Amino acid sequence: MIVLVAGSSGLLGRALVAELRAHGHQVRRLVRRDPAAGDEHRWNPPAGTIDEEALDDVDAVVNLCGSPMTPGRWSHARKQEMKDSRIEPTEVLAEAVAERGIATMVNASGIDYYGDTGSAVVDESAAGGSGFLAELTTHWEQATQAAERAGARVVRLRTGVVLSGHGGMLRYLTPLVRFGLGGRLGDGTQYVPWISLPDHAAATRFAVEQAAVRGPVNVVAPHPVTNTEFVRQLGARLHRPTPWFVPKQAMRLLLGPDAVEPILNSHNARPKALLDAGFTFRHEHLHQALAAVV
Repeated sequence: MIVLVAGSSGLLGRALVAELRAHGHQVRRLVRRDPAAGDEHRWNPPAGTIDEEALDDVDAVVNLCGSPMTPGRWSHARKQEMKDSRIEPTEVLAEAVAERGIATMVNASGIDYYGDTGSAVVDESAAGGSGFLAELTTHWEQATQAAERAGARVVRLRTGVVLSGHGGMLRYLTPLVRFGLGGRLGDGTQYVPWISLPDHAAATRFAVEQAAVRGPVNVVAPHPVTNTEFVRQLGARLHRPTPWFVPKQAMRLLLGPDAVEPILNSHNARPKALLDAGFTFRHEHLHQALAAVV
């Protein structure tokens, strides 16, 4: 297959490009600068333009665009950037898929779609929730509608916390645990829907390849854990105690009501769509993933 990938320079994109090529697919990468390699093609989402050659004979488009949700207080400008970096590129690509009659569009999304669901088990049939990230994710998914109306198979990857030794949440959490500063956040009962980076890349490739996979797909491992258990297992992996905790109110005062959502919201999510379609996880349990990436 010929797969066009947007967001190929990020953590998820680099892993996906390697995964696709390792399984025999031809990859073209969209970039926002002058192309510097034979597989690169320029696009400009704000202007709504894509190099026409990039779309020739493409079987699937994968969009992983989106600015990182880094720790810290989210200003109005930061939140607008988070919206623009997700919704605008998705709309441009969805229109291109529709106009060129491309069969498949696999688009990034987030497990935050469901809002805070507490301890309730959540699969893809659950309704959307409330809060800044839930609303953002809803609009993000709606931005694929042009492709869906044109008859394309659209997959929306509702991704959880991606575990990698090269970025993501562990980039911030691992040094704290190494220095003996690890501990639960809030009351620690919130569920963390995690997935290893290798499994995320494999699941995205699976979504590209499998014609039966469409609609929302929870890209999370089958066994989420609470925040307390997550930090405990990371501490055990690093041979460090994790005795501390940060109260909810302190976090809300420090970060603001929106930036604490990905930290304090609970998502006891299950990957029903992936499992029903026959996907096999390499790292089903947290200790397996931590051993692979830490």
